Amino acid sequence: MTAHFGRRLRKGAATTAVAAAAVAALSASQAPAVTGNDRPTAAGQTTPDGSTDHSATGDSPYYTDLPPLSSPLPSPSDSQSPSIGTPVSVGEAEAGIPATILDAYKKAETELAASKPGCNLPWQLLAAIGKVESGQARGGQVDASGTTTSKILGPALDGNGFALIKDTDNGAYDGNSTYDQAVGPMQFIPSTWAWAGRDGNGDGKKDPNNIYDAALAAGHYLCRNDWNLSTDAGLRSAILSYNNSTDYLNTVLSWLEYYRKGTHSVPDGTGTLPSGRSDDNSGTSPTTSPSPTTPATPSPSPDPTPSKPGTTTPSAPTSPTPTPTPTPTPTDTVAKLADAGTAKLTAMAGDAFSKKISTSAKTSAGKTVAKVRIRFTIVGDTDATFTGGEKVAVVVTNASGVAVAPALQAGETTGDFTVRATLVGRTIAGLDYTASVTPRVADTLARTATTALTCTPGGEFADQVEVKATYKGAVADKVGATATLIKAADDTTENDKGPYFKDADGKTIRTLTGLATDADGLLKLPKLYADDTTGTFLLQITTTGGATLTVELTVAAATDTSSASPSPSPSAGASTSASPSA
Repeated sequence: MTAHFGRRLRKGAATTAVAAAAVAALSASQAPAVTGNDRPTAAGQTTPDGSTDHSATGDSPYYTDLPPLSSPLPSPSDSQSPSIGTPVSVGEAEAGIPATILDAYKKAETELAASKPGCNLPWQLLAAIGKVESGQARGGQVDASGTTTSKILGPALDGNGFALIKDTDNGAYDGNSTYDQAVGPMQFIPSTWAWAGRDGNGDGKKDPNNIYDAALAAGHYLCRNDWNLSTDAGLRSAILSYNNSTDYLNTVLSWLEYYRKGTHSVPDGTGTLPSGRSDDNSGTSPTTSPSPTTPATPSPSPDPTPSKPGTTTPSAPTSPTPTPTPTPTPTDTVAKLADAGTAKLTAMAGDAFSKKISTSAKTSAGKTVAKVRIRFTIVGDTDATFTGGEKVAVVVTNASGVAVAPALQAGETTGDFTVRATLVGRTIAGLDYTASVTPRVADTLARTATTALTCTPGGEFADQVEVKATYKGAVADKVGATATLIKAADDTTENDKGPYFKDADGKTIRTLTGLATDADGLLKLPKLYADDTTGTFLLQITTTGGATLTVELTVAAATDTSSASPSPSPSAGASTSASPSA
């Protein structure tokens, strides 16, 4: 099977027609997620629209085999497989997915359901992509940990029938230090794996040759950009982003629908192997040797038998034909990256940045270049991300030669960080953008109660002080605050007498720092106590951003509510003082 991944990509019209026919045949029973009027048709269309920004595989070749038109036979459960020696139909056999491969797909679906629930990723989509990319890891040729028993590599992306993607990993994943090659059961190119890779089996490594790692990475890749895979548009965009081909889209949709109708697990290594490849015009399986021993179409050469006198001069040249100089790709023409009018990048912690980064690709003459890929990478000590939770985004420049990065989302870490723009496929100087995250702020503070705060000397205040913070009328959550018992309105130094708080050891303190409002913008202070000093005192609460509230506290002796009346007179004959003894 190794040779299946080493042949040149040649899209055949026959493949297109078969894929379109299969999709049409299946459409009557398809679920809403994969049906609709906006599905692209293969006829007359070789390149889908530009709604996607990158290809996980570098648009490498893929298997074009289509599922049987008949539905898979019902199986007892996903954990059961046909007994050895039991005849199965073609449909049922095609529905079998190697046990470890199936487990990896389902685990990835579970993780994505928790981390990105709005994506609605079905494991059957991962199975469909795994089928067309590697034939479910060559029929389940994996070890107990899910790592393929031998590497699955696509052809060198040298621009000769494929995209031109020069080496980005120094051969670490694909063994090729000149050009990138798609790697593993989900066929990630190294430049994509560098940011999309995941550790799906918890061994501390991100290995594209491991089905658990690769399936989880594929799930996150398909769920980026806030795509909802339960919609036609979201599903279509996600699949095309994996391999930018309408034929590919139709083939994946066919397998998705087939797997949705029923699957079962089979022992690892016994899965059905596909044969047809998108890099094979005949639609048949290529040879199993690592590479053809002779070219499919021999180059013209002189007849080895000498010509007889008087015969026609051989048409073959006697000197080698010079190799034509390859036409530069758009990426080859890019000499520099330039800012395309990016405004100041500032956002409050937890908020989305209102401005986006715009970068243009230009030639040495200053002409902009369309249809090249720009990678935007967030670097620095920050928890900021792009929309969708990713640290890296790859965007294709538009007709004006400008790539606009997805919106940035600020985290809770404040300060500056960098977004670096680099050209994919060629090494030129990158372009750095500085973005700043400022602390959360409030512009208004107000008490949540109106009762007076009073206390007797040496006692404790019955009510705790609670305030609510807002910013531009909205709840200001997680805003830092300080509370201080001050001497006077015009003297905000800490008071040395009057009401006080207690620390964990019961000691008197009159300033509280490190406070923060909760999710509802509320801040409730600890209980207040009073010393023996009576009078009116001030508590000042200040938040990040400058919102300030001053609260009055009154310490006064308890009012005597008993009625005033003269003391009773002594009884007649009673003495009011002690008399000396006789």
